[in-house]
Amino acid sequence: MEKIRTGVIGTGFIGPTHIEALRRLGFVDVVALADIDDATAKAKAEQLSIGKSYGDYKNLLADPEVDVVHICSPNSFHFQMAKEALLAGKHVVCEKPLTMNSAEAKELIALAKEKGLANAVHFNIRFYPVIHEARAMIQNGELGTIFAVNGSYQQDWLFKETDYSWRLEPKFSGDSRAVADIGSHWLDSVEFMTGVKIDKVCADFATFYPIRKKPLKPVETYSGKVLTPDDYADVPINTEDYASVLLKFDNGAHGSMTVNQVAAGRKNRIWFEIYGSKKSIAIDTERPNEMWIGERDEANHILLRDPSLMHREAAQVISYPGGHNEGFPDTIKQFATKFYNYIRTEGYKTGATPEFPTFEAGLRELQLCEAIVDSAKQEKWLSL
Repeated sequence: MEKIRTGVIGTGFIGPTHIEALRRLGFVDVVALADIDDATAKAKAEQLSIGKSYGDYKNLLADPEVDVVHICSPNSFHFQMAKEALLAGKHVVCEKPLTMNSAEAKELIALAKEKGLANAVHFNIRFYPVIHEARAMIQNGELGTIFAVNGSYQQDWLFKETDYSWRLEPKFSGDSRAVADIGSHWLDSVEFMTGVKIDKVCADFATFYPIRKKPLKPVETYSGKVLTPDDYADVPINTEDYASVLLKFDNGAHGSMTVNQVAAGRKNRIWFEIYGSKKSIAIDTERPNEMWIGERDEANHILLRDPSLMHREAAQVISYPGGHNEGFPDTIKQFATKFYNYIRTEGYKTGATPEFPTFEAGLRELQLCEAIVDSAKQEKWLSL
């Protein structure tokens, strides 16, 4: 069988994780990558053993050997790159957020439908097996009526005032940072698991470092060296380090989400608690092969990830037997498996229902984030 040929735009942290996952599928060949300039792209291509490199993404889009494009660039480039990729006849996988605003997302949805092309947003957190298991349990009525959903997404990669990234700058990342960057994953996963929709939000934002120290040199040039004050510039920060959001769902359930990018010791912890009328469940992605199940009239217990003990929907996103742990890289592989099988079976032509988050999921999260940002500004409840 012919391999599907893919090009990846952007080779920061997330681009290479896409490449690694695609190579694990066996039927996808990453044939090209693009980055900010020829030298950067060539060096990364050599490092990753990719045959072709482009210092201009437009040349990758024009490459007739590329069937699918993965967009792993900063947020502000997503819309234009995705639009041009669709116009070039390529299937598209885009990192979140899909675009900088919901109007742009709607344009991409319409264009993808017009061109008849497969499209996806990389909400890979859905593909932890325990999250698929939670969805199956809820769909089967095992939790009963959903009463409440609580949780958080906490990191410490921006803990110090000298920690800096393009994600801190609204011109690249958008009006929201913590909610758009990590809160979007939490919100998408909750709606995916519960099957109920958030219809009202009330948000509170905090920026703990209104001024940050931006390095004046590329990180590589001084890594491991002691910096002086002259090595930094003071930069005002206008996006949130932290957010608390109260939630109301369309079935009457209530909830809350906290996101925090200055949480010391929390490297990438996503926490979910879902409380139903029959039982409760909790998931912690720092322990991704476990689900806590809470009972009233019998002992609580821990479900360990095992395809032989889980619902069919969860077993489908598991590659190894129980006791052989899977984690973050595997979520990307399982996401890619669903997306590329959709292309192989031409589901985008037959109208088959995608088993992965499409551009519509990207639009949904933009609408949620926009409402949350507006709520924080106005300090009141807002309806979607």
